Amino acid sequence: MRRFLVVLLLFLSCLPELSFASEKGVRIEVLTKTVTSWNGDVLPGYPVGQPQITVLRIVVPPHTRLPIHKHPVINAGVILRGRLTVKTLDGKAIHLKAGDSIVEVVNTWHYGENESDESVELIVFYAGVKGLPITILEDSKER
Repeated sequence: MRRFLVVLLLFLSCLPELSFASEKGVRIEVLTKTVTSWNGDVLPGYPVGQPQITVLRIVVPPHTRLPIHKHPVINAGVILRGRLTVKTLDGKAIHLKAGDSIVEVVNTWHYGENESDESVELIVFYAGVKGLPITILEDSKER
């Protein structure tokens, strides 16, 4: 029985949630955990190839509309400052403010718009594949 308890304690100490929770002052908050993008579409499988993670800090000036674009890879972001509206061409929209997270639409034409007097700042994480663009503009220029 004692051996079982030692093994169990060792196993539990390896779990990130439990080991972080034991650290004084450390807090863990799940911002998003989902299998769908913000418009309700089920996320596609990850592309095959060498995984490549891209993290971008994006600042959108006041009263700026981004060009129409799509992402061939799954990405998610967090609004650090300001307010942003993301719209698909079929009229669906999501309104985000500082602290909100978003799981973007994949392979769906959309755009973001800052309609406020304050810049928007966000961090976006892309789960892509080396050699595959993370953003395709409507005029087919790849980034």
